[in-house]
Amino acid sequence: MDLKQLRYFVHIAELGSFTRAASFLSVAQPALSRQIRALEVELRQTLFERNGRGIKLTEPGKRLLAHSRGILQQVDNAREDMESARGAASGHLAIGLAPSVSRALTAPLVAAFRERFPSATLTVVDGLSAHVLEWLQMGRVDCAVVYNMAPSADVELVPVLDEALYLVSARAEGQPRVGRPISLARLAATELVMPSRPHSIRMVVETALLAAGHKPRIATEIESVPAILDLVEMHGMHGALTLNGVNSHRGGEAFQVRPIGPPRLTTTLWIATSAQRPRGPLLVQSIALLRELLGQVWAE
Repeated sequence: MDLKQLRYFVHIAELGSFTRAASFLSVAQPALSRQIRALEVELRQTLFERNGRGIKLTEPGKRLLAHSRGILQQVDNAREDMESARGAASGHLAIGLAPSVSRALTAPLVAAFRERFPSATLTVVDGLSAHVLEWLQMGRVDCAVVYNMAPSADVELVPVLDEALYLVSARAEGQPRVGRPISLARLAATELVMPSRPHSIRMVVETALLAAGHKPRIATEIESVPAILDLVEMHGMHGALTLNGVNSHRGGEAFQVRPIGPPRLTTTLWIATSAQRPRGPLLVQSIALLRELLGQVWAE
């Protein structure tokens, strides 16, 4: 097993096709197939199932993919650590973002990163905060912007800002964009469409209601913020979201938002890094860039 085989394997798995991977890697497809076959022979496992619709990973293939991503990320980290001895902000950085953060931050982040670090490359991935932290611990990403995470010995968390939560409803003609605050008792009596546990907003709402002696009424569990807003807009349902999450949906003009509380419900945005891996100049300077951009974009 060598690094080239692992890189080939990861690209095939992520692109879902030997043909697409060969084109992306500029490698002849027969040569690519031989490398994967050699890997399967060495591991004595079938890594891909081949059928008329293409390929998919076997269970051993899925396990190897998780290991391979971590191994290749560690190799990249080692190269960047060697670069750090020269004090250069170069190499590759992978950043994980919560979905609502990704929609607002990705474009300005990519533009600022390219301008500030011309010798470096950037990957941005998004996912629920819990998933992004798993990627951080596996080495798939170097840092992450996540909501309301519990402290961990493996992860360093730095708070960036607090975002208020609002009850979100479809906005009728003539209604103001921001309505009157809603009490926790009234919120508990409102059927909500929300993400499932352990989504950060779900946990904030449930914890606050339970502390006040109430239980939430969850009508439907939906993981996608855009899907939640579609249900609110088109079917008269209600959600609990940050203002940034609402505004990501066509500017948010179709919705009325009502502050929740007192006490006001808020969710904290954190920058997370691994406590187990060294920080090179690129990571250190990128964290500073993230803090700067988050302050600017959220203020706007």
